[in-house]
Amino acid sequence: MSKPYADLFDAALAVHVAAGVAGLSGSFAKKTVHGHEYWYFQFRDIGGAVKQLYLGPASDKLAALIRDHRGHQPKPLQRLAAAAVALGCEPMLPKHFRVIRRLAEYGFFRRGGILVGTHAFMAMANMLGITPAERMQTQDVDFAHAGKNISVALPANIVVETANAIESLQMGLLPISTLDGKPGGTCLNPADPAFRLDFLTSKDSKSDAPIYIEGLSIALHPLRFMEFSMVDTVQAVVIGSEGATIANIPRPDRFAIHKPIVSAERDAAAEVKANKDVRQANVLIQYYLDHRPEEIAETCRDAFERGPGWRKRLTAGLARLKKINPEAATRLRSATT
Repeated sequence: MSKPYADLFDAALAVHVAAGVAGLSGSFAKKTVHGHEYWYFQFRDIGGAVKQLYLGPASDKLAALIRDHRGHQPKPLQRLAAAAVALGCEPMLPKHFRVIRRLAEYGFFRRGGILVGTHAFMAMANMLGITPAERMQTQDVDFAHAGKNISVALPANIVVETANAIESLQMGLLPISTLDGKPGGTCLNPADPAFRLDFLTSKDSKSDAPIYIEGLSIALHPLRFMEFSMVDTVQAVVIGSEGATIANIPRPDRFAIHKPIVSAERDAAAEVKANKDVRQANVLIQYYLDHRPEEIAETCRDAFERGPGWRKRLTAGLARLKKINPEAATRLRSATT
């Protein structure tokens, strides 16, 4: 993690904590779930019901901010973001950053929302201090949530008006309805159809129908194998020319192994996206092989041991990886034997 990124992350995390508890009377609480510790702010709403705001995974930095949250003076994020970009961090396109920041302001990430796809990859590269050989910008902005499918250490009693957040941007983004007239998991602007928002979750049935989540006020499109990226998420700072914001993203090692699996799920019409999946995976996998090889090997074994369907797609994905990085593919394949 570079110093400019670290400074920006610390400042954005301070704003994240301050914004979460502003005007509320309550207390901070730490929970241990599946061996991992998380911080929350607990309070009672106007009706007396106990609510919890998710603040993030436990860390020394977050603990210090919680101890000093009343006396801490937030730093100007726009200046720190500009410094981070000047020193090599990759910023999001302005309209994409505005969407991510607005969802953060409305509480999407506090309710368990996760930034996925290329924008998560960009945030990971900044976090790890990686400068990819090619720029991997995209017009899609992808978000995910565990929905009703898996248990995560996030509060389920906070309602987030995601649709209202998108509408408030006044970017012409409209929800696309399914054939039965129900809201789908995609928003796009008819005048700019390449710019779209996709909301995803893991699939645990044969149905491809979007899953409407009351607490998010939006539908999620179910995808197979999606749950692999939603285990033990981390926080990252998302950088734009207008500032920065905190978002939940997949753990980079899990994202790196999930991408080859996803590439094997895509049909022939999505060959370009499949190749991009593998190129992003390659960047992260090489970083881990160079710096934390046991960690990426263990993550690869986790996927491989989940069953025949997982093994088949991971094997196919690693075969794609072998075409651009034979050594990395061989090392990962050997980790599964």
